[in-house]
Amino acid sequence: MFKLPTKYDVIIIGSGHAGIEAALAAARLGCRTLMLTQNLDTIGQMSCNPAIGGLAKGHMVREIDALGGAMGVNTDATGIQFRMLNKSKGPSVRAPRAQCDKKAYQFRMKALLEQAVNLDLKQATVSRILAQDGMVTGIETDFRLRILGRAVVLTSGTFLRGLLHVGETSKPGGRMADASSALSDNLREFGFEIGRFKTGTPCRLNGRSIDFARCEMQHGDEPPPRFSFAAPDRTSANEIFSLNFRPLGEFHVEQIPCWITHTTARTHEIIRSNLRRSPLYSGRIKGTGPRYCPSIEDKVVKFSDRDAHQLFLEPEGRHTEEFYVNGISTSLPYEVQLEFLHSIPALEEAQIMRPGYAVEYDFFPPTQLFHTLETKLIRGLYFAGQVNGTSGYEEAAAQGLIAGVNAALRVQSRPAFVLQRHEAYIGVLVDDLVTKGTEEPYRMFTSRAEDRLHLRQDNADQRLTKRGFDLGIIGQSRWSGFIQKMNLLEKGRGIAKQTHIQGVPISQLLKRPDFVCKNLPPELSALLPPDIWESIEIDLKCEGYALREIQQNRVMAARDHQPIPDGFDFGEVAGLSSETRQKLAKIRPTSLGQAARISGVTPADVVILSIWLIKRHLSATTA
Repeated sequence: MFKLPTKYDVIIIGSGHAGIEAALAAARLGCRTLMLTQNLDTIGQMSCNPAIGGLAKGHMVREIDALGGAMGVNTDATGIQFRMLNKSKGPSVRAPRAQCDKKAYQFRMKALLEQAVNLDLKQATVSRILAQDGMVTGIETDFRLRILGRAVVLTSGTFLRGLLHVGETSKPGGRMADASSALSDNLREFGFEIGRFKTGTPCRLNGRSIDFARCEMQHGDEPPPRFSFAAPDRTSANEIFSLNFRPLGEFHVEQIPCWITHTTARTHEIIRSNLRRSPLYSGRIKGTGPRYCPSIEDKVVKFSDRDAHQLFLEPEGRHTEEFYVNGISTSLPYEVQLEFLHSIPALEEAQIMRPGYAVEYDFFPPTQLFHTLETKLIRGLYFAGQVNGTSGYEEAAAQGLIAGVNAALRVQSRPAFVLQRHEAYIGVLVDDLVTKGTEEPYRMFTSRAEDRLHLRQDNADQRLTKRGFDLGIIGQSRWSGFIQKMNLLEKGRGIAKQTHIQGVPISQLLKRPDFVCKNLPPELSALLPPDIWESIEIDLKCEGYALREIQQNRVMAARDHQPIPDGFDFGEVAGLSSETRQKLAKIRPTSLGQAARISGVTPADVVILSIWLIKRHLSATTA
């Protein structure tokens, strides 16, 4: 047994997206921080799709950025295709998404960590958490090295007793070619409840074997929408992994297209005839999988009326021929994967570079945590990421930021940092996890937020940057840029109120759906940058709806005790998702408040149910 002479304030276990944000946050707050990882060469690896953002997920990335996190800036620097999803819909559901160069993202993030002040990186496999009198004291590695620390953040992803499945073959591993960890056995000894989840990933194909002429091309948006609110970094000539930042601070992207194809009836026939060989359907996989990212086997079985499922062929980088096939996550045998791929248009000659596989792993039901993500059993021990039952890089990174900040604040004897549901999607995420728990891998949706008209991706900095600056995780340069933006917004709002066009204030015109800031006369447009005018327009257009949402939330809070009749048929309620109907029918809540506390039931679902109950009551009283 050897004890490392250095004692750390905060120790981070794991170097995925949760571990990265936790380590950087703790270090920025001035804590001497250590990141431990099984492999220094896989820091920030994108184990599944090399993409960041998407619906609700893009909102969280912008919130992470507004609080000084690294994910948004790193995505801007290494993205190869940028899009704003739901552009034709309301501002609250628009969300940025970027396809990244997988290796550039990973290596740039590693360099960022290596250069961070107050942060050390070491390669080691943690085998034990050390604690005394209910307080964490450090960790021990599989080589019997002890490292003392005042707080520990566990972010081990899918590696806890990870088990990989391809067809009839299974082997231990947290990711293909990476070893699993037995650390959950140690935590079980402390009394932690442990569950079992499953996730999966599709095969990767050689781009030279794909007939792109038979696919539909999908371009990125111009100009490409960025994730970070901060100005692009200036880069030096030897910073080879910042693909999109230029020496003078310009943001320039040479975008690469994605491609769209689809499965066929023959594809589905091949899959159905081989279901007995799927570990998912043969009973070998025991863990619960993600409802909203189902395997192709699940799609074929559960949506048997569908003749085709859309697939996206997404490049993994600027200097690789590997393509990620978004839409066919699978654990079928290799030869079956090859057979059904060859039944898909454009993939008749496709070559598999990496097969799809499933991974089962341990997680800790998150009701064992406080809102700081500190465990209730051991003080100073924090959990973040997939160990809490979530799915997705973005959910993991958000938790890592919260856990890292609170671990540092505990060490410094400062008040805890908790985001409320009305402040951020990160607040919704954490509150859902620690109060409701989750029965399946948790994914964020805009429908999970009561205040989603206010929690837009475009105003994340206005909601959160001051919180970050007050904490000390936002630097002076970033803060100065934010203050400058807020002054411009204040100036613009004044102009919009005081300036009239044909007798109507601009502030009233911008509320109209058929009037946008691009309709302003050139002399007015020139007074402010385009992004400032756009922010003012969005605020004005959403203002009335947001106030109505607040009033509706107050009404819903008052209806917490609204009864649900015994024997009520939830299947009759139009507008509820199939997931919600299943859970309501299983638990059979007796009040609206009880329904709202069921894991997977969203605030939007509760509103629909309340309206239905009121209408039913009115119908019954007037009959």
